Amino acid sequence: MKTPRSAQSFLSIPEQRRFRNKLLAWYEAHRRDLPWRLNRDPYRVWLSEIMLQQTRVAAVIEHYQEFLRRFPTVEKLAAAREASVLAAWSGLGYYRRARMLHGAAKVVVRQYEGKFPRTADAWRALPGVGRYTAAAIASIAFEEPVAVVDGNVERVLQRVSGKRVAGEELWQAANDLLDAKRPGDFNQAMMELGAVVCTPRAPACLTCPVVELCVTRGELVPTAKPPRQKKQEIHYSLHHRDGEVFLLRRPPDASLMSGMWELPEVASPNGGGSPSFTLRHSITVTDYTVRVWRGAAPSSVDGKWIPLERLRQVALTGLARKILQKAEML
Repeated sequence: MKTPRSAQSFLSIPEQRRFRNKLLAWYEAHRRDLPWRLNRDPYRVWLSEIMLQQTRVAAVIEHYQEFLRRFPTVEKLAAAREASVLAAWSGLGYYRRARMLHGAAKVVVRQYEGKFPRTADAWRALPGVGRYTAAAIASIAFEEPVAVVDGNVERVLQRVSGKRVAGEELWQAANDLLDAKRPGDFNQAMMELGAVVCTPRAPACLTCPVVELCVTRGELVPTAKPPRQKKQEIHYSLHHRDGEVFLLRRPPDASLMSGMWELPEVASPNGGGSPSFTLRHSITVTDYTVRVWRGAAPSSVDGKWIPLERLRQVALTGLARKILQKAEML
């Protein structure tokens, strides 16, 4: 006779034990070789978790290594100018994360004498650190037995249970399933499973280590249609002379990417002709067709000439970086 499930858990106690054992064995054999898994240094774990918020792993790896080269310790980060931090972050987007990271580094150095918190509750007192991030850092760096719930973990738990659970019920289910002896490895294994096997579309159930414990064994029937991508066309001026490029800085009170540098946006030319080049750029639910025109920006634009050799030290917006790379200036 099968052991009944508890009111809070999707799986019985023996099933939970099998789930943990199978998942951790799979993780040990198949986990990706990622730079932030080389050790459990809290600074590196924290940095990776902030960078990975809403950003693909492939995009983070290069930026992670370069950021550590510039700011190898929390003391170096705390002492840096905000412009330098934003320049190192350029290309990752969601620049509020970089500002919060910088602010939190100053708190750690000034108030905690460079020593990192050891519990999830204490981490949540730092700027930019929410419930998921605090649990991830505390479990991975300090082995605190707290579960994480991100998009990958949510998907795994919903498919295993066959239910659209959310909110506190989801966090409770994750904590019930957690391996308290190896919380850091278990949390990473759950996120890894969701990222590479239990993917949003076409999950690879035949290679899933816990498929026999999964109710759904495939995709849950969607309850709502995803938002339709909006299409928009924008135009930018690329003005280049004598080893310099003309850029302008977004105002400090801008709601998005304040203080970042970008190319001047221009109206669609009415005189015909063809742009120098075109590229695609996406932000949340909008797909942009970006047309770049060589030539002077409007005289009304208050910008600055930036030497090409300094561009890597400038806090560029992600789109400006993409344009300058396409133009082989960066």
